[in-house]
Amino acid sequence: MSTDLLPLEGITVVALEQAVAAPLATRHLADLGARVIKLERVGEGDFARNYDHAVHGMASHFVWLNRGKESVALDLKSVEGADIARRLVVEADVFVQNAAPGAAERLGLGADELAARHPRLVCAGISGYGTAGPMRDRKAYDMLIQAESGLISVTGTPDTATKTGVPSADIAAGLYTAQAVVAALFRRERTGKGGVIDISMFDATVEWLGHPMYMQMYGGRQVPRMGLSHASIAPYDAFPTSDGEILIGVQNDRGWRALVTDVFERPDLAEHPRLATNPLRVQHRAECDALVAEQTRRFSTAELDRRLAAAGVPAAQVNDMAGLVDHVQLAARDRWREVATPSGTVRAVLPPMTFRDVELPMGDIPELGAHTDRVLDELGIDIDTRNRLAASGVVGRPAAEPS
Repeated sequence: MSTDLLPLEGITVVALEQAVAAPLATRHLADLGARVIKLERVGEGDFARNYDHAVHGMASHFVWLNRGKESVALDLKSVEGADIARRLVVEADVFVQNAAPGAAERLGLGADELAARHPRLVCAGISGYGTAGPMRDRKAYDMLIQAESGLISVTGTPDTATKTGVPSADIAAGLYTAQAVVAALFRRERTGKGGVIDISMFDATVEWLGHPMYMQMYGGRQVPRMGLSHASIAPYDAFPTSDGEILIGVQNDRGWRALVTDVFERPDLAEHPRLATNPLRVQHRAECDALVAEQTRRFSTAELDRRLAAAGVPAAQVNDMAGLVDHVQLAARDRWREVATPSGTVRAVLPPMTFRDVELPMGDIPELGAHTDRVLDELGIDIDTRNRLAASGVVGRPAAEPS
């Protein structure tokens, strides 16, 4: 790969973050070349470090969300710890936080104060429900946002509402935060001024619900929960094969004709009086799905997958996580890399943003407090002072590192 400049090389981000939303945003910024300094609690760190111990004794969420960052452990409730945090933010280009409402302000890191004192700084704050309104101070975990936004009302089966299998509200907020930070930095290049960005998990999730929301406002109906099916398209579901199942999603009438003629070799079904058009197939969904299932059972999953692909009919094998890890598409495109952690190397997938001229970095997973001394040294804090701060619990170092 080329050694051309990384997109965010030279940009420093200070993050007062925990859990998923903000760590995902800053991990993307780190992937793009920014230096990310993660502020963590002394002794405990980001509480996502302890969600599980699945990855060589480390938490899967933490490994996923925190590569390429520098960990500085601070007691922000102490006067000296809060002062160090403020000094770091002053030197940064970007400050990202998802602390509880009012916490950043109590530390002297409120967006209004920072913007007034440091006009080039980009401040991004992630909250559950926004900075105003009656729910401003409510607890806002991912599942709660999925419920409050109505996401679970359109997710699941007709009998059972479910949350998504990944933290969608957190991920949505994290992605919009990273996008907004990059946009603010681009604007700063032209104006010299940073800015304040507010992102709420609720707003980010509502944005993802555009289709069912408009169906309610202007169609007067709640989009039903359909499992793997689709309220407006048929056939669109998982169908049985002789040795498993496969998902087929016919988007239009041309696709229906290709399915029955080229894949099933049943051209007589192309103009079936109750199935020839998508509105008819939706109206007679049970009949349509039963007919398709009768045909798909004739083939093995692998054979049907090949036939569907050759005919240009949208389809996919229904993988589990083991299938994903061994997926031929990831292997064929060389998407796996190794990342260092305090407990040994782990496999990780390259960032989805693929630049043709440079491969994005995939930095190490930091041990709690691994970079405390280095970062404090850069602030001009001498070793004797660092030792005193460590001894008093104001700052933290890795457990194995001597003071």
